[in-house]
Amino acid sequence: MFKALLVEKTDSGTSASVQELDESRLPEGDVTVAVEHSTLNYKDGLCIGPGGGLVRTYPHVPGIDFAGTVEASDDARFAPGDKVILTGWGVGERHWGGYAQKARVSADWLVPLPEGMTTRQAMALGTAGFTAMMAIRALEAQGLTQGELPVLVTGASGGVGSVAVALLSRAGHKVAAVTGRPEQEGYLRSLGATEIVAREELAEVTRKPLEHERWAAAVDNVGGAMLARLLGQVVAGGSVAAIGLAGGAEVPMKVTPFLLRGINLLGINSVYVPVDERRAIWARLAADMDMALLEEISVSATLADLPRLGAEILKGQVRGRVVVDVNG
Repeated sequence: MFKALLVEKTDSGTSASVQELDESRLPEGDVTVAVEHSTLNYKDGLCIGPGGGLVRTYPHVPGIDFAGTVEASDDARFAPGDKVILTGWGVGERHWGGYAQKARVSADWLVPLPEGMTTRQAMALGTAGFTAMMAIRALEAQGLTQGELPVLVTGASGGVGSVAVALLSRAGHKVAAVTGRPEQEGYLRSLGATEIVAREELAEVTRKPLEHERWAAAVDNVGGAMLARLLGQVVAGGSVAAIGLAGGAEVPMKVTPFLLRGINLLGINSVYVPVDERRAIWARLAADMDMALLEEISVSATLADLPRLGAEILKGQVRGRVVVDVNG
């Protein structure tokens, strides 16, 4: 038997509760993992609550991330006792996920825990940190180097934004952090932001296809009108890594920034990343992230806390990172 957050659906809607389940209920897979930690993402909030079209069948165990120890394996790549990480691959959406003390998954979806990193640190990063590093690597591949102009991060106090600000700052970049909550200024500066930009400055649609060049590059978690606006403010030849759509999927803009300034719009999808690239991203996170700072921006939670936290993250009320101790 093991504990899990089980989401059930009836005609009146969904409900989530911590239950004791028999191991026979685990889905198919060739590796069984004793989960130690998971984390909380926007997708998790949807899967705990309304589903958002992500969950196909109920009852369901959410949790798109987890880290733990291999308990049993039918695959030669992993042996009992190995420490592993899982992010992506539809786990926690189509496949039972990490909000449980046990998980059974395909070996193809797992990567080894980097040397020197704990499972708690791995989940303090989780998909958010993984995605932030993907965005930074994509910007670097397009030529981003340290310079006079700052790199803009929208949705900066959220999970991806927080880690992106910290990583960019530690790499020597000036960082401009966008937030709609003035009370978060101290928090964002503690991460390394050198400039705070009020969300209202970028939320308004402008008729000007090009504006003053303000940003060397950008990591955008918002989409919508804000993405349209910042594309017209990026330096010629610069790039924007698009991660989220909290501000909407429609981008009201002209193609002028691409044609007259050669701006690159880079789409970031962390779900189906090849295993070799996953290993490289995790190795870079282990080397580049300030783990003491990561601990400072992380809060602890248990399985029982998740229904409340899932609702809060959908309302934009969760700051930084949440680490879920599934055995707590």
